Amino acid sequence: MSLNNSSNVFLDSVPSNTTRFQVNVINESHEGSGAVNDNADPPHYEETSFGEEAQNRLRISFRPGNQECYDNFLQNGETAKTDASFHAYDSHTNTYYLQTFGHNTMDAVPKIEYYRNTGSISGPKVNRPSLLEIHEQLAKNVAVAPGSADRVANGDGVPGDEQAENKEEDQGGAVKFGWVKGVLVRCMLNIWGVMLFIRLSWIVGEAGIGLGFVIIGLSVVVTTLTGISMSAICTNGVVRGGGAYYLISRSLGPEFGGSIGLIFAFANAVAVAMYVVGFAETVVDLLKESDSMMVDPTNDIRIIGTITVVILLGISVAGMEWEAKAQVILLVILLIAIANFFIGTVIPSNNEKKSRGFFNYQASIFAENFGPSFTKGEGFFSVFAIFFPAATGILAGANISGDLEDPQDAIPRGTMLAIFITTVAYLAVAICVGACVVRDATGSMNDTIISGMNCNGSAACGLGYDFSRCQHEPCQYGLMNNFQVMSMVSGFGPLITAGIFSATLSSALASLVSAPKVFQALCKDNIYKALQFFAKGYGKNNEPLRGYILTFFIAMAFILIAELNTIAPIISNFFLASYALINFSCFHASYAKSPGWRPAYGVYNMWVSLFGAVLCCAVMFIINWWAAVITYVIEFFLYIYVTYKKPDVNWGSSTQALSYVSALDNALELTTVEDHVKNFRPQCIVLTGGPMTRPALLDITHAFTKNSGLCICCEVFVGPRKLCVKEMNSGMAKKQDWLIKNKIKAFYAAVAADCFRDGVRSLLQASGLGRMKPNTLVVGYKKNWRKAPLTEIENYVGIIHDAFDFEIGVVIVRISQGFDISQVLQVQDELEKLEQERLALEATIKDNECEEGSGGIRGLFNKARKLNITKPTPKKESSINTIQSMHVGEFNQKLVEASTQFKKKQGKGTIDVWWLFDDGGLTLLIPYILTLRKKWKDCKLRIYVGGKINRIEEEKIAMASLLSKFRIKFADIHIIGDINIKPNKESWKVFEEMIEPYRLHESCKDLTTAEKLKRETPWKITDAELEAVKEKSYRQVRLNELLQEHSRAANLIVL
Repeated sequence: MSLNNSSNVFLDSVPSNTTRFQVNVINESHEGSGAVNDNADPPHYEETSFGEEAQNRLRISFRPGNQECYDNFLQNGETAKTDASFHAYDSHTNTYYLQTFGHNTMDAVPKIEYYRNTGSISGPKVNRPSLLEIHEQLAKNVAVAPGSADRVANGDGVPGDEQAENKEEDQGGAVKFGWVKGVLVRCMLNIWGVMLFIRLSWIVGEAGIGLGFVIIGLSVVVTTLTGISMSAICTNGVVRGGGAYYLISRSLGPEFGGSIGLIFAFANAVAVAMYVVGFAETVVDLLKESDSMMVDPTNDIRIIGTITVVILLGISVAGMEWEAKAQVILLVILLIAIANFFIGTVIPSNNEKKSRGFFNYQASIFAENFGPSFTKGEGFFSVFAIFFPAATGILAGANISGDLEDPQDAIPRGTMLAIFITTVAYLAVAICVGACVVRDATGSMNDTIISGMNCNGSAACGLGYDFSRCQHEPCQYGLMNNFQVMSMVSGFGPLITAGIFSATLSSALASLVSAPKVFQALCKDNIYKALQFFAKGYGKNNEPLRGYILTFFIAMAFILIAELNTIAPIISNFFLASYALINFSCFHASYAKSPGWRPAYGVYNMWVSLFGAVLCCAVMFIINWWAAVITYVIEFFLYIYVTYKKPDVNWGSSTQALSYVSALDNALELTTVEDHVKNFRPQCIVLTGGPMTRPALLDITHAFTKNSGLCICCEVFVGPRKLCVKEMNSGMAKKQDWLIKNKIKAFYAAVAADCFRDGVRSLLQASGLGRMKPNTLVVGYKKNWRKAPLTEIENYVGIIHDAFDFEIGVVIVRISQGFDISQVLQVQDELEKLEQERLALEATIKDNECEEGSGGIRGLFNKARKLNITKPTPKKESSINTIQSMHVGEFNQKLVEASTQFKKKQGKGTIDVWWLFDDGGLTLLIPYILTLRKKWKDCKLRIYVGGKINRIEEEKIAMASLLSKFRIKFADIHIIGDINIKPNKESWKVFEEMIEPYRLHESCKDLTTAEKLKRETPWKITDAELEAVKEKSYRQVRLNELLQEHSRAANLIVL
């Protein structure tokens, strides 16, 4: 089974250093072959090997005639390299098509270049040779020159120069990070925030060690589930820059990705301000202690925050390498601070520390602090809401995915390990403070217990201190009251302050880098066209300097506001919304059951991911319900905006996969539903040819099928099969795109056939799917039937009979000018080509003049300028009537106007329905549907039916009753009683003149001549046939007279 023309089912596959397929030459004797060495050697065979295995597994002899050219590559029994530095028999180089599996063939071996998306930044997409190209090459039966065969074998592949450019780009010196420096360090720094040093002890005091573990565990469950989902998405294809935005947008599509990407980038920008203000507040507290205030606390925070942001911006702009070094230094300081705390817990406590509640490890303190002791206004969820932001920060590594060497390996490994290490640290700190420090302490060394005093039974009483007065008056020390417990416990207090500085600055630096990176990726995708300015990158790392400046100003604005308590819950919810969508992306991709969903990270479950998404949403409301509502409202409006704009991107999202699955399920479910007259709707095959060649025919059909029925534009290619198939395949996508561009809800289908009738017959039988099969054939009236060849007339009439045979209704549409405007389109194409040539000529002349008239440095720049051929703005193919009036003489202007007549709003008028025979109601249904459309709503229905002259009123009442039962609104009913009378002589004469060329007139000829003419022209009308249908002919001619009399002014006549 050949798969040469199959679609790329492995798009976005992970590129790996796969073993190269190589064909080596070994020495064996061959009859008629000269010896390479003096000794007799065995014949030459090709040995196909895949790496180290499969030695001698496949031996295929080549033709003796080709041996000499191979011998040129032998040196001492081994294959030599050529000047072009490629292996002569390497099937992955430019000559693999010469000898693949030992034959002169163009069949291509598997290469990653065949499976890339068009425009992929991994490298050029190369097209494998099509079957047609292979057949043509085999038919030539000539030797293939290396240069030309490369172009044929690679299809539309990129030449070697562009590949060299890509290699140069790859070797351009861009800084790439591994999983430790790029992900692990960043995630640990972001997760270990100031909460570790100034809030964890308070949380243990409020919730106790037991519930504290539950709070930490619940937070870790959220982050772990998100990390697992993110790991699954990361290992399902190539990951580019953009972090959470890239993962969500490529999984759920631009609507979700575009909405969350913008608020996620904004959240990171504001987070810079939050962390910097946290740092500035700590510095201001130190200034207060030393009585060194500059102005006042608020302005001091602004001053210190501004200076800090400027320094951080300088580090970021200097490059990712400098930023990474700064992160490593900050992590070392943070680790030293944490280690300093653990060391302090085993250093014997002094009297001052004991008075503040620190007694080293004591079982009684552990037991007392194990249960909760919530103060007034606090509870489990309020404490959880305070702690949860401390567990976030798991996206810090993913946000710089574009700067990682191997993001598919680095993000899962670094993120999951960071979650584990930080969780262990949080739990260890919680146990240590819970086992060493009591909840309340006075700080007074005089509150010791003297012999004979009563003890309240607390752990402090057992250790010689009486802190019972803290139950009646507020105290300043202990887990519940002192946020600086870790500083007190630690071996050297200033190191904890350094740890707080490190935690805040590292988080601020990570957010300052993340926001521009995510924002740049969003702008590059051009989802929000107004933000395209920020897509530009600079330097070897493509640094988003414009994004850095924007982030700087956003951070500065919020630092100057200095009211972050209100904005903080919203920012936390922005991050949680990102987590929820990452989890939902993993669930959605699994639920869609797309064959392209093949994550290498197998430790995930779609229902667990869904649970993670629901849990994230629940946590959003737990933290702050109004902030959650604001987050959802903002995301909803951005989603609506992106959906409305419909960005021109195709990322193979799971939304597309699920749409297919839903459509397939609905189509299958529809097959189980029996047809019912109430659910009948016109489902049309329209013989338009190319949809742009008969726009009026398509417009009138679309008017009564839009949003209510199926419409398929069909084209039959007649001629040699190879040429027809090639032309048909090349135009399929273009013509379907034309329908989409012109907002016509229709499909395009084409067939190649030996004759037109056979093609239409195939379409009538095979088009559609299940219940969505055509039931109506729409054709244009054959305006040139008098001049057309006999075979065309026979095919035209034949397809009408074929439709009836297949139980398909037929609608024949006629307008005075006809439908085919292919000549107009041809003229338009020629005019556009002439305009392009004119602009190109003008550009060339202008450049030549500049070169001749300029010298020195200015002339040098002019010579370096490339020829710029301006491409004129493409005109919509639907608006043909915009062609300049100076060219009107080259085509029929009336035809152009007629081709757009159904696009315009129809004025007040009538649609005349001549319902002379009961055809099942289609004659009445189509005009009724038309009156429901905006363009036809001003047209009223007039119904014409046949009847007896002496029963006109009775017939009229009966028809009105029938129409009311059908719920068809009508303006008037006309009963035609004189339809069966003979037409006037003038009309009959016109009819006879029209059919005269097609009459046989056998009565005027002798019998032999008449029989001969019947055999030669069986389609001609005999005198006997004319006489047999004379009454019917009278009625048709009379009907023409009645139409002229009653419906000449109608907007549309349905007969």
